[in-house]
Parts: sequence; C-alpha cells; structure tokens
Amino acid sequence: MFGRKNKNTIDSLLGVSATIEGNLYFKGGLRIDGTVKGNVIAQGDEASMLVIAEHARIEGEVRVPYLIINGEITGPVFCSELLELQGKARIRGDVVYKALEMHGGAIVSGKLTHDQGDAAATPPLMSNT
Repeated sequence: MFGRKNKNTIDSLLGVSATIEGNLYFKGGLRIDGTVKGNVIAQGDEASMLVIAEHARIEGEVRVPYLIINGEITGPVFCSELLELQGKARIRGDVVYKALEMHGGAIVSGKLTHDQGDAAATPPLMSNT
C-alpha cells in the first residue's frame, strides 16, 4: 500500500498515562496516547509511521514519513509522504507535507505547505533548550 513495509504495524506504544520530556527518536510504527514534550523524529526508515491518538499531545517538532493525527501537536510538522488529519486533530504550527488527507473537524493553526520534494530536506530541528 505505502511501499515495502506494512504501515499498519505498530512496533512501539506510549501509553495514555506516560509523559516523555525530551526528544523521541523511533523506527517502524509508533503510537502515542500520552504526552511528549520534545521533538518526535522517525529515523532512517522510509516506512516509519506515527499515530497520534485522540487524547495524545506533542509539544515539539514532528518529522516522519507517514503521520496519522487525531490528537494535538504544538510545533512544526514535516511529513515526507502522507499526512492524515482525522476529525479531532489539532495542529498549532506550520505543516510541510507531500500528500494530505483532512477529515471534517480537523484544525491547523499555521501555514500548510505542499512539498513536491523531500520534506526531510526542510529546515533543521528546532531546539528544546
């Protein structure tokens, strides 16, 4: 469907009661139900997917090939393949994407920029210090 690896596979889960303070780097599939105060970055794997669940919150930059959001992100989003904004998605920050699917009710408070190239080549990560 999206290439070599099945993007429906979740390799890691951050539970609803968990909070991470600091940057989170991952490969494969990651689902976040809790809170991350830091950047969330997929490393190296073209097939990496991030799922932000309905009650999840991220305060920082998100950089991933495939992204499904139904929660909240405060910070810039860089999605090099497919970005799906579900009905309860909230983004406060600029978004760079290659392909976008936006459901009714989703809100983006920032600039949407279609990137025909590689979103990973966009400006460097913001600092959390």
